[in-house]
Amino acid sequence: MAPWSGLWGGKAGGDAYRGTPVVVKMENPNWSISEISSPEDDDEDILAAGGRRKGGRSKNAKQIRWVLLLKAHRAAGCLASLASAAVALGGAARRRVAAGRTDAEAGVVAATGESPVVRSRFYAFIKAFLVVSLLLLAVEVAAYLNGWDLADSALALPVIGLEALYASWLRFRAAYVAPGIQFLTDACVVLFLIQSADRLIQCLGCFYIHLKRIKPKPKSPALPDAEDPDAGYYPMVLVQIPMCNEKEVYQQSIAAVCNLDWPKSNFLVQVLDDSDDPLTQTLIREEVAKWQQQGARIVYRHRVLRDGYKAGNLKSAMSCSYVKDYEFVAIFDADFQPNPDFLKRTVPHFKDNDELGLVQARWSFVNRDENLLTRLQYINLCFHFEVEQQVNGVFLNFFGFNGTAGVWRIKALEDSGGWMERTTVEDMDIAVRAHLHGWKFIFLNDVECQCELPESYEAYRKQQHRWHSGPMQLFRLCLPDIIKCKIAFWKKANLIFLFFLLRKLILPFYSFTLFCIILPMTMFVPEAELPDWVVCYIPALMSLLNILPSPKSFPFIIPYLLFENTMSVTKFNAMISGLFQLGSAYEWVVTKKSGRSSEGDLISLAPPKELKHQKTGSAPNLDTVAKEQLASKKDAKKKHNRIYKKELALSMLLLTAAARSLLSKQGIHFYFLLFQGISFLLVGLDLIGEQVE
Repeated sequence: MAPWSGLWGGKAGGDAYRGTPVVVKMENPNWSISEISSPEDDDEDILAAGGRRKGGRSKNAKQIRWVLLLKAHRAAGCLASLASAAVALGGAARRRVAAGRTDAEAGVVAATGESPVVRSRFYAFIKAFLVVSLLLLAVEVAAYLNGWDLADSALALPVIGLEALYASWLRFRAAYVAPGIQFLTDACVVLFLIQSADRLIQCLGCFYIHLKRIKPKPKSPALPDAEDPDAGYYPMVLVQIPMCNEKEVYQQSIAAVCNLDWPKSNFLVQVLDDSDDPLTQTLIREEVAKWQQQGARIVYRHRVLRDGYKAGNLKSAMSCSYVKDYEFVAIFDADFQPNPDFLKRTVPHFKDNDELGLVQARWSFVNRDENLLTRLQYINLCFHFEVEQQVNGVFLNFFGFNGTAGVWRIKALEDSGGWMERTTVEDMDIAVRAHLHGWKFIFLNDVECQCELPESYEAYRKQQHRWHSGPMQLFRLCLPDIIKCKIAFWKKANLIFLFFLLRKLILPFYSFTLFCIILPMTMFVPEAELPDWVVCYIPALMSLLNILPSPKSFPFIIPYLLFENTMSVTKFNAMISGLFQLGSAYEWVVTKKSGRSSEGDLISLAPPKELKHQKTGSAPNLDTVAKEQLASKKDAKKKHNRIYKKELALSMLLLTAAARSLLSKQGIHFYFLLFQGISFLLVGLDLIGEQVE
């Protein structure tokens, strides 16, 4: 754009409006200003410097005014965007509330497995705190408006009427309420520091592993013979695919397993179908038959008595007479697709290592960028595999089995008592019992198995409830065995205090209690203090450590911190259910799958014959899959996002506390409470994750 002339650029042949012409570049939203010196300026500069140019020139007021105007314009644009986003959020919230479908409906209670009595008690507990906070806010607002500043003189000055009641409340609060809240605050802060120290030590361990390039290696490399490829180390492997009503993903998982690069005579695939839907059973049975026609060694099993959920399914499969011919068993859930070289990269670790019972691979995710919910899950799981599993595997030779993408020595399973249906975390159960019997584990961080993350908050919430109630059930059942077993004392201490108490019980307890209950209460009872470093600095540091294994997720560090605190209500509820053996602790809800890696992966995994003759193999079903996906999308339109009452109640509690903090000018507490309250509001209205139209 050419420089302006006239009023702003100066009149030709005169000095009435001298100034520095500017060029305003508007190709992008980032305004930039470049100065252009006039010949007269150059002459003046040269004369003033004795033939040399000045090092700089003074800016005139009009140029500065332009800069300020442009910056103001940009700021106005940002405010307009924020206002637009707020209006859109308000509209979405209004529509969600108008739908009126809450998680308290009978169908949802049955689906989540939560006891209505427990649900109502926990919700009543949260509502009681909300009612108390609203009453206290009303009192504080009245005191603020009437100027009742009695904090320093309540014990000395005689007052009457409402002012006397307020003074009595201050005396009662300081003498009886504050000490109890302060004691609970101090206890939670201590637990918080212990858990933070544990996480920091784990991160240092991970840093040491990367620094020293520590990587599990087979004791005896199993290289195949160049003349006879089948002469290498290829033991008999049983591959199991447990599934239940998962018609979205059965084709891709079966195709991936049947394409494993392993001698066909040395591995057998068991499709363990626990579906109660006749149509799904028929589809899976037909898929197995198609692969059998292509020469794959694969069998279909369906239980008549479906007891024990996944553990019962695996236990039933291991009772087959032909299992005695196999040395190892690889397990893949229905949505997992191993790479063809999976067995070649895991099974060789067992060679000449008779103490090794389990080789676990990490997960990778096909839909990690699908929405904000999947991105936040990805951060958590990256830390779990990169730090927790890897560090425990290298330094302790023990970690919790992830239930899938792992290879077990069948002798280790049998020696540990086999699969048991006593908890909903059968994978952790068998891992703990194998550890007590002296078996060692290896975690391979560089071997990945593809899967998908829950895309809706409802599915993720159910999954987290099972993952946090099961360990508490297991702790109650395993504690006597841990105490009586003959393993080293430090291994017992690690199991009891670190593996179970610190990471499974203390973490959800203090997260919910400290940030959802104590922090709001300290706003109304200022005599009980919660330091700024507990509210902001250490949580920010822990979130930064959590996000280090996935550095590309750094822009989501604040949403991650807020969302983790928001999930504490679900995790705390699940932990209490498992610890006290409540009804919801024994329910298993299959996590809903979407089948993200479907058509393209099916084509790449289909045998060559099927690609040439698309009427006889698995590839012809691609049209069927497309139709099924279209039908599922139509069914999805009949579903609705839910309203979660506990999260909404906590949102109101936190926002109420934020209003009280604003009155007392408590600084950083206000911002934390405000944003945490908004986070609870978004989750309570189910505005995070998959949105059903």
